[in-house]
Amino acid sequence: MKTNKMTVMLLVGLFLGMNLNSSAQSSSVDPFLGMWALTLDYENSNAGWLEVRQEDGYLDADLLWRGGSVSPVDYTMVNEGQLILVNGRDVVRKRDEEQNPVRTTHPVNWFQVTKAGEDQLEGLAYFPNRDGVEVKAVTFTGKKIPACGEAPKVRKIKYGEPVVLFGGKDLTGWELTDMNATSGWKVVDGVMVNNPVQKSGEKHIRYGNLRTSDTFEDFNLKLEVSIPSGSNSGVYLRGIYEVQVQDSYGKELDSHNMGALYSRITPLVAAEKPAGEWQEMDITLYQRHLTVVLNGKMLIDNQPVKGVTGGALTSDEFSPGPIYLQGDHGKVSYRNIILTPVLR
Repeated sequence: MKTNKMTVMLLVGLFLGMNLNSSAQSSSVDPFLGMWALTLDYENSNAGWLEVRQEDGYLDADLLWRGGSVSPVDYTMVNEGQLILVNGRDVVRKRDEEQNPVRTTHPVNWFQVTKAGEDQLEGLAYFPNRDGVEVKAVTFTGKKIPACGEAPKVRKIKYGEPVVLFGGKDLTGWELTDMNATSGWKVVDGVMVNNPVQKSGEKHIRYGNLRTSDTFEDFNLKLEVSIPSGSNSGVYLRGIYEVQVQDSYGKELDSHNMGALYSRITPLVAAEKPAGEWQEMDITLYQRHLTVVLNGKMLIDNQPVKGVTGGALTSDEFSPGPIYLQGDHGKVSYRNIILTPVLR
């Protein structure tokens, strides 16, 4: 990761002398519109995503930076051929005796993006230190993502022979995504169990995610999963799209619930079972469109996938990738994992 030392005065200078001519701004916006796969200059967890659009007369954007959710950008603008994204939050630095805020600051992160070819971006992301004295800068690149197009004819898909990814014997064919992490995975009575135990008072253990050694393109994936109360995991398709696994029984519909495409597609209905019960997932990924059936109910019906989700192994949506199971959050059990590839 590349870093710079600078003062926040750079941000002030960034906004000086802006050209506010509306026609010039409109034409300068066009090269940045659309969706972009971002590669971030980190040693790991270096996938990101950006969408820039014009809505209701305003320039707007959504951003995914490494992990977590896709989030709206606070303010998006273009100046002299450069796209500028700004995110910030209020921080209360001092309160009075009654805990009322008496000094609040609004630190910001900002991103400067330029075109580097017809379908390429280059950028710098700036993250000020908490005290505002220095700023860390991270370089990144972007590649334009073509539109998903019309929904494919799912009923006309031709499949190959099923592949048993886990049949209850051992973890042959599986490996950690990060070999330096600790494995919490083992097979117990024919079930793949992850139990990332943290011991009170001891150093935090960094547990790893589990992936298939083989990679796949489009496919149907069937599995059974049991998630304890309050726990969390996820099934990553091709290592880039997370179908959420979480104890969300009884909660309002949300893009972070069981069976959702994490932070991107909210389930049509709530089909979760109570924590601790075995649940059946039937997932089809085909031509960047996703179908998810949970416990026999349709949650996601052949919907387009706009980009990778947080924790993706890469931002490349057009290469084969593994199935990976999230193991760094909480306890979870899987069994009967069968993948049937789509014939090309």
